Amino acid sequence: MNLTRLATDFAGIRMATPVMGASGTFGFGVEYSDFLDLDQVGAIISKGLTPLPRAGNEGVRIAETPSGMLNCIGLENPGIDVFLRDILPKVRKEAPNTAFIANFSGSSVEDYGIMAEKLDVDGVDGIEVNISCPNVKEGGIVFGTDPKAAAAVTKEVKAHTSKPVIVKLSPNVTDITVMAKAVEEAGADALALINTLTGMVIDINSWRPLLGNVTGGLSGPAVKPIAVRMVYQVAQVVNIPILGLGGIATAEDAIEFLLAGASTVAVGAENFVHPDAVVRVAEGIDAYLEKHNLSHVSELVGKVQIG
Repeated sequence: MNLTRLATDFAGIRMATPVMGASGTFGFGVEYSDFLDLDQVGAIISKGLTPLPRAGNEGVRIAETPSGMLNCIGLENPGIDVFLRDILPKVRKEAPNTAFIANFSGSSVEDYGIMAEKLDVDGVDGIEVNISCPNVKEGGIVFGTDPKAAAAVTKEVKAHTSKPVIVKLSPNVTDITVMAKAVEEAGADALALINTLTGMVIDINSWRPLLGNVTGGLSGPAVKPIAVRMVYQVAQVVNIPILGLGGIATAEDAIEFLLAGASTVAVGAENFVHPDAVVRVAEGIDAYLEKHNLSHVSELVGKVQIG
């Protein structure tokens, strides 16, 4: 793999390739070290962190669906303090050359500021802000579906960190470009899209929802056309870089996102099928560049031909 063709600067985060391991599917990165060379991973995006430890949801948490999966894990994680004390040092020891992006969420605007400040440390190269969580102080409104709430979170995070801020957008909105412009104007350095779509599965034998949380987040190949469309729409209206994700299983999938306007991509559910998927996708992109006599992956970004 020709890393010269693939080396990428994403909102100030230097990466060996434009292909990352998506939050919630790649652990803290080191869990995959037996399956791939972490030096060939563009960036590790951590599983979602919260202010306090979370045990996650009770009952069934994962359900297979046609061309995808539903999950309602419930942000199970050890909490920010345990992460900083025990996990981050291990990650930096085992993957010293790989960019590390910490994904986190909170239940109030203030939570986000506190988390951002705690993560403003050596070893964290950037932060990914999950705004798909309810604001308990506002009666359960989801930050990611209200542009004013999303902008407020973004401003709070920016005020408490020196790291590049990537805001992860929810697709469960009427017009994702409104959300994208709101967080860009609030100071976001980059966007990630899409997060999972809300879905549901019913067990026809028990007549009850299969998932313990009733609904869950849909990911996998089934969501890819929606994700590509949203990346394309957002790329037309913002001037900050985009991380595209949603159903990427192959290099061809990733290249669609790049052509639509993403400058980087992340592999999610496919990691559960092929744990070396992040590197395999990067290798495939490199082969495509060589085949088409392209000197760098950036030559693909936003080059879809319309009309």
